[in-house]
Amino acid sequence: MDTYEQYEKDCKRIRELNVALLKDFESWLAERNLSAKTIKKHCSNVDFYINDFLLYEEAIEAADGAGNIGGFLGYWFIRKAMWASPTAIKENASSLNKFYQFMFGKGEISKESLDELKQTIKEDMPEWLATMERHDDPDIEDPEEIWGV
Repeated sequence: MDTYEQYEKDCKRIRELNVALLKDFESWLAERNLSAKTIKKHCSNVDFYINDFLLYEEAIEAADGAGNIGGFLGYWFIRKAMWASPTAIKENASSLNKFYQFMFGKGEISKESLDELKQTIKEDMPEWLATMERHDDPDIEDPEEIWGV
């Protein structure tokens, strides 16, 4: 089997696991008395992260994706999601924070991974929002000015 076929096979397996994971996450959110609208938003945000971003170049399982949030919210989401905005970045950060709290509660990630995710969100949010603003600024055409490369 070639590398691409293996990647496709791994993605298929992970997507199947993610169906059950999202269903469990939805129940977990419901137990916390969140509104149906809020639950739907969190699940949609997490679905995009675990089934699109984490499987975009590699087949990364949700439990192994807690450390990838910076690349997602600070770059990939801004470039790939047509609905990206400062509000959407904040909403996704909140959803992923809740999702990885849920994963920690299931014993799927360590306390250290959860703490690192929370710290990344806290420390990097201002830069993600500034990058989003530069990305949307029609006066900025040079990618170096947007991404700081």
